[in-house]
Amino acid sequence: MFKKLATLISLFTVLLSAAQNNKLFEQATEAYNTGNYDQAVDYYNDILSSGEHSAAVYFNLGNSYYKLNKIAESIYFYEKALVLSPNDKETKTNLSYAQNMTIDAIDTMPETSLSKLYKNITGKLTFDQWAYVAISFMLLFVLLYILFYYAIYSTRKRWMFIGSLLSLFLCIIAIVFAFIQRSDFDEYQPAILFAEESNVKSEPNDTSAAVFTIHAGTKVNVLDQLDDWRKIKLADGKIGWLPTTDLKLIKDF
Repeated sequence: MFKKLATLISLFTVLLSAAQNNKLFEQATEAYNTGNYDQAVDYYNDILSSGEHSAAVYFNLGNSYYKLNKIAESIYFYEKALVLSPNDKETKTNLSYAQNMTIDAIDTMPETSLSKLYKNITGKLTFDQWAYVAISFMLLFVLLYILFYYAIYSTRKRWMFIGSLLSLFLCIIAIVFAFIQRSDFDEYQPAILFAEESNVKSEPNDTSAAVFTIHAGTKVNVLDQLDDWRKIKLADGKIGWLPTTDLKLIKDF
């Protein structure tokens, strides 16, 4: 009795929360369309505070901050949207517009043709999507093997056997890609600089020498952390230390 009641209450809470978030999303969209971008930001942040994290909310937050000329914030939320929906062309386009408004123009380190090919192939899907592909090929392998086992004609048996082996091979490839994508995802910890200007230090302390300076909106990769300092790396290979308060991690959902 109490179990059923608890389940009903939980279901009602979920439905109520979803309805409230839908209403907030509609209000945020209306506020954005009427040019009330501050109010739109408040509504979208209310949705995030309720525990809902979606690419659409982050994308719209990025748009709202861009309209408010808060470039670091817009880049931050576009990047968060791309973590959840990495192949969204509209988000990538808007992100490029925002990045063009930052002060720092950082060149990326040159990549080998093999490295580019590897990233182009494995980056087509997220690690979750590669895992689903692997499961699909495994199910296909099982199905084809069953058909092979019960097939009467030798020609059909041969094709079923070849198909099952090919499915197994593709399943293994998808598993490898999923593992690679997951490893890369865990290793790469991007962040956006929110401080207007920050002197990157050679060591994690205030007395060490500044090795270079970066400005708000710059994307960095966090390599390590020591007390209130983070070791960062730029796309051009430069490395140094910044106060933790200067950065916001993109994957901090």
